[in-house]
Order: sequence, then C-alpha cells, then structure tokens
Amino acid sequence: MKFGISNNIKSRVVRECTPELFHQALASSLVARVCAEIEDALEAVRRGEMSKDDFETLKAARKKMLPVITPHATFRNGRRLNADAVPSGLSMYDVDHIPDPRGYYDDHIRGREAQLGIVLAHITPSTEGLRLLFVIPAGMDLAAAQRWMSTQLGDGNYDGAVKDLARCSFLVPREYVLYLDEERLFGNEELRMKNEELAAAPKPSAATATPCHAERSETESKHLTDAAGRSFAEAQDDKEGEAPSVPPVGTHHGASDDAANAAADDAANTPKADAPWCVPTFKGVPYSEIIQQWFRLAGGEPVQGERNDKLHRLASHLRYIADNDEALLLQVMPRYGLSEEEMKGLIHSACSAKWYSMPKMLREALCHAERSAAESKHLTDAAGRPFGYAQGDKKEESAADGENSSFGGEADILHSSLPKRLPALIKLLVSRTPDVYKPAVAHAVFPSLAAHLHKVRFRYIDNVEHEATLMNVLMAGTGAGKDCISEPINRIMADIRRRDEDNLRREREWKNEVTSKGANKDKRQRPEGLIIQEIDADMTNPAFVMRMAEADGHFLYTKLNEIDQFDALKGTGRAGQQFQIMCLAFDPGNRYGQTRVGAQSVTEKVTIRFNWNAATTIQKGRRYFSKVLTDGPISRINFCTIPEREIGADMPVYGTYDAAFDEELRPYIENLVKAQGLIDCPQAYKLAKTLKEECADFARLSQSRVYENLSFRANVIAWLKACVLFVANGCRWDKTFEDFIRWSLRYDLACKMEFFGDAIKEAQAAAPHKQKGPRNLLELLPDNFSYREAVEVRLQAGMDEKGTQNMLNQWGYRKYIARITNYNYSKLKFRKDGTDTDKNY
Repeated sequence: MKFGISNNIKSRVVRECTPELFHQALASSLVARVCAEIEDALEAVRRGEMSKDDFETLKAARKKMLPVITPHATFRNGRRLNADAVPSGLSMYDVDHIPDPRGYYDDHIRGREAQLGIVLAHITPSTEGLRLLFVIPAGMDLAAAQRWMSTQLGDGNYDGAVKDLARCSFLVPREYVLYLDEERLFGNEELRMKNEELAAAPKPSAATATPCHAERSETESKHLTDAAGRSFAEAQDDKEGEAPSVPPVGTHHGASDDAANAAADDAANTPKADAPWCVPTFKGVPYSEIIQQWFRLAGGEPVQGERNDKLHRLASHLRYIADNDEALLLQVMPRYGLSEEEMKGLIHSACSAKWYSMPKMLREALCHAERSAAESKHLTDAAGRPFGYAQGDKKEESAADGENSSFGGEADILHSSLPKRLPALIKLLVSRTPDVYKPAVAHAVFPSLAAHLHKVRFRYIDNVEHEATLMNVLMAGTGAGKDCISEPINRIMADIRRRDEDNLRREREWKNEVTSKGANKDKRQRPEGLIIQEIDADMTNPAFVMRMAEADGHFLYTKLNEIDQFDALKGTGRAGQQFQIMCLAFDPGNRYGQTRVGAQSVTEKVTIRFNWNAATTIQKGRRYFSKVLTDGPISRINFCTIPEREIGADMPVYGTYDAAFDEELRPYIENLVKAQGLIDCPQAYKLAKTLKEECADFARLSQSRVYENLSFRANVIAWLKACVLFVANGCRWDKTFEDFIRWSLRYDLACKMEFFGDAIKEAQAAAPHKQKGPRNLLELLPDNFSYREAVEVRLQAGMDEKGTQNMLNQWGYRKYIARITNYNYSKLKFRKDGTDTDKNY
C-alpha cells in the first residue's frame, strides 16, 4: 500500500510514507509531548479545572502541530489535493466519543483484525476515540467500505467525512498504537518473508525470555516490526541486558495491552532525536512554512518551464538556514515531479556555490513564517485560553481536525474572530453585532468611549503622561457593511448628545438675539459654558478651533462617513493641515490655533483633544494617506477592517438595541465621566512593557524597520485602550483585558502592514539621495543571483530591462560570472581591474 505523510495539517508537501518515516514519527518527542498536553488538558476538564470549550480550543491548536498521514492516497506533484490523488486501497474508520477506547477495542475488535482487514489501530490524539485503517474489500469504494465496517462493528454513528481521498490522520505516540500489521500496511513483500522466517524460528525459552517475550503472542510478534524490518521480539533480543535508552513507553498513559508493550520495546531501539522527525524547523518554524512564504514572494509555485530554475533558486536560498546540509535540504525541498537523483544533483549544485549573506527574499519569507508561527503560538495560553482564534469558525475547526480535503492558509488575524473571553464592556457592545462585524466594532468604539474622559491622564512606560487620544479608521470593501459601527457609537454618545443639544439651543438663541439687533446696538457676549463635544464632519478650521477653545478640556468627537470629509479642516491655508491636526490630536501637550486681525474672527491657541471615527474603502484609504505615508498620521491612527464575505453569503442580521442595552451600558459610561486626574493602572503599565518587548522581539527577528516604527505608537494606542477599559470597569483590572488588548495590538499592526506596509517601505527606500556617478552593478548583486535580480539592479540604476541579457553575456565572456542554470548565475573571483584571481576555475 502506498500512502502519504506530511509535516502537519497545514503543510503543502506530501511525501510517500516509508516504514522508517512512520516509526520515526511514532517515536517523535514532539508527538509524545503534544499528545501528553492534550491528555493532561482532558484530565483537567474531568476535574472541573477547565471548560469543555477551552479544551476543544487547546486540542485543535495542539493537533495542528502533529505530523499527519494520508491513508487513502498518495498525490501526484506532492500536493494534498483530491484531483491529484492516487488511491492507496486503504480506508480509515473512526469511532468517536468513547470513554474507554482500549476497552472498546478489546470488546469489539481484538482477534478479528484479519477478518476485518485491519492494518493499524490506534487511540486518537484526543484519547476519546479510536482510529482504524483497513484494506478496502474487493469491489467497494471508500463510502461503501465505510458502511461495511460500520455494519461489522454495529456502529450506526460513523463519521462519513472520512470518505474523502485527501483526508488526513494525525499521528500519535507508540503507546497509543493497539495493533500494527506493517507488512500489509506498507505492502512490503521482503518484510513479509522476513517475518515468516522469524515466526518459524525457535522461540526463546521461558527461562531466558523477558516478561515481554513471555506475554507476547505469536501473531503480534509477526505483525509488530521495527523500521529496519526486524520483529519487536528480535529487537528486544538485541537490547537484552542493556538499560533502555528511553523510559518504557506506556508509563504515562498506563498502557496495558501487549501490542503497546511491544511498541515500548521498539521505542528503545529507535534512533532518538529531540528535533521533530518530519517537522524540520529553523528556530522553531517549520521549513514547510518558510518554503510556502518563499513561493509567495517568488511569484507562486513553479509552472511548466521554470521548475528546475525555481527549485534551484529555492535550494540556494534555503541552504543559508540549513547549514548547507544537503541531506536536510533533500528532506524539506518539494519535488514537483523531480526524481530523487535529480533533486540530489540540484541541491548539490546549490550548496556548492560560494557562501554569501542571507538573501533578502529568504529573510522576508522567514519573517512572514515567524509571524504566522507566533500567531499560532498565541492561539492559546498555558491555561488553554483562546487568543485571536476563530472559535466559532467551524470550517477552520474541521480543517484542524483533518476533516477538510483542502489545506488551510496561514493564521490570519484579520480574518479571525475576537478572543473568546472578552472584557464585559466589549462583550456588551458587540452583543448585537453579527459575528463578521464584531472585530471592527470592538476597535471602533474606543474613540467615543474615551471622549467621556475629562482631564484624565495616564502615565506611559516612557514616563510621559497621556490623555486617551484615540482615532479609528475602518477600511473595508464596497458594500462590506462599514455602517456596523454606527449604532454602538450612537448608544455610547447618547449622554454627550443630550448635553450638546442643550448647549446648541443656547447658542441658537444667542445668534438669533444678535442677528435681530442693529449694527450699532449693544450685543450680548457669547454665552459661557457652551461645551459642544460632537462636531459636524464638514466643520471648517476656525469653527474647529472655536469649539476646542470652548470645550474646557473636554474631547471633541466626530464620526466621518468618508475619510475625505476631513478635508474641510484644511481650509484655504497650507496643504495637509488636516493631517497636522491628526498628528497633534495624538501628541500630549500639543498647541494649535490661529491668529486673525478681524474683531469677529477666531483668535485662539488650544490643545487639541479630538477623538474621531472614519470609514472608507481600502482603495480610497490608501490613496488618501499616500502622500503622508512616513509623516506620522498612519502610526497614530488605529485601523480595523471587515473581511470580504463569500459571494451569495447570507445577510448578517443585527440584534436589537433597546432600553435594556442602554441600562447595561450606563454604569460604564458613568465610571468614565466621574474619573478625574492622574490614574494609576499598574497592570496596564506592566502589559505595555510586555507588549513593547514582544513587538521588539518580532522586529529583531523580521528586521522590518516599517513594522518597528509602526509598533511604537501602536503599543501606546493598545495601552490607552487598556486604560479606558480599566476606568470604565470602575478602576478594576479584569483578567480578560490582557488577551483582548494583545489581540487588538496585533490586529492594528496587521491592518497597517496589510494596507500600507509595502507603500511605506517603498517610500522609505526612495528617500535617500541617489549616488552620483556610475555604479559597479556587479557589486550590487549577491554572489549567486538570478536574471530577475540583475533586471532589478538595472532598473534601480535607471537603465532599462532590454539590455540585461547582453550585459550578462558580456560579463560571462569576460569571466566575471558563470552561468549555473538558464536563469541563475554565480560571480567569479576577480580583481578590481577585472583580471581573474581564481586559478583553479
């Protein structure tokens, strides 16, 4: 039988499973650790220390770390797709949700393995199920084989999803294995003959046999073999008298059946490696993830005509994080139809080139892969609490369980749901919001909440005092539902609007009185205390300054239906004044105003306290900020988005905002209004320091200057949100705040990098002054470079692409470079005068 094996459920590469790989997987320390964590969590559920939902979340996240096999098929081109499947002749059958899988196996199956065609039986990673692999009876397809097995076992509730050819099965530790018929599982004729010889050989006497030998049945000795093709009995004989290199397998789980004991004997004889057997990693990140990101940056996976060149370039890059280890590269490199010998030659050629510095594209791929791994790591904490995980997304959950035929993409916080446990205020504010809009609403409510604070200050980790200056832009596609934030904001602003209405009435009465009097009549001065916080979206700059002066330290607030409504504030003065207001609104102790000569003109100097919300399409938002990418507004604004829904998806349905909602919200608003002075929140302070270090760690790993620069103020924004939640909660810290704020920070940075990251990087790259005079283009290229990299160097030097091939031909003729493949080149050693210094070349 030929079936596949892969690093994990997310890996795009599937290899043919061999006995060696299979046994290495069963002995993997990673597999043992992950399954032990799942079992420990299940025990915590049974003791009442963990909820069932938290256990399911932890289990789904941990299972994503396990290697998998594809029992139903191997796959052409090495990709797990039904269209490329080559059936193996095996079927997989699950018996789920049974309290005692071992007991079920003993009662219903043991002794019937040959009759049922079973080649492998093991407990599932959850320890609450049983998985059987069996040979499909003649004339049946997968679906029919499933029905047949269910009839044989008297099981009417079997899992119909396993009929999918691309279905995965998570691998487990040896002690979970209840039965293994290796010769039939792998179709190994040589192994079958060896086992028959061993079965016919004289058995050890009772006096010399180990207890394991004395208890093991002849049938199990025949079927249970190690990776070298030896029976477990033979392996035990070889090890007799030696101390085992690993503890007896089964101790942790209390395994008692003979097959598990036999597997325990073999575990001591299997070569041990702390690194995962088939999950090779670099700094904890699977190579498969790095390769996936590299292909994305390289324009996609190889197509007809570029396979050899692209794979050679991939190997040339990967060797920098594989210590030039050809064996490791042979293990992690995708094949795309190339034979083993062709891959060996390609990898040897790549590793034989001169060593240079790590290629830029590989650094970027590693950065993206590390970010994905970091997101996966934060899915749950040590207590199993979810973090940014799509708990309600059943599609993602089924993919994690191996029930989908397609691969899931990398973890994407912009398409994930909120953390499961939310601060009470946020939980209330999103309670009437459809799930697809909840992340956007959870971000957008903070400017209006913070607008209730009056002269309240918080001390940041740099010892600078800040007020809760929060601005939010929702960027999403046309028709995405950007108005979802309106009603929660309306409810938050209700008390401010009632007060504003009284003051607006007073202002109208004063204006009417002034207008009714003649020019020479005495006119009453403008009324005192006209605090009007919510301003019009199209307010002019003088009116804005006047409202700010009269606000007496309160925040102004507005909600813009389109971001370009902000342009009304720029007036007729210098360009970009609206962006200056955005920047000053965030900065503590800012000063802004205008000086006019006219008696009726506004002449004021104010401190801008201005919180606002705006919405825009992604295209318009990018265009609006395109001229100020590196000038500060983007880093000071909190961004959010709404993921695009599938075509034809059901219309999201809102809940009802009623008096009960308002009454539940009222205490939080009152707490914000009555707060005064400098408020100390040590938990928020500590969290800000932690998040700063987390951002710094990622910046160091990714070497992304854009990310680092954006993270500084993003951390301040996240900290201010924590402070607002703290005050709204009666100055009491809640354990739900930390997960939510961390998620909020990561979400904000993900939006900024998604919408503006590349553009900021390009703007920063274009900023330095161009060097005068000609440059040595060859010096600008790495020692091993591609045709495309040569084109890019020419374009950066102001030359056209057309002359690239002629330039490379000249360099080759002059022995400056050597051609490796059609589109890959290597520098030769030469002096500055151009003469060759490599006498051996």
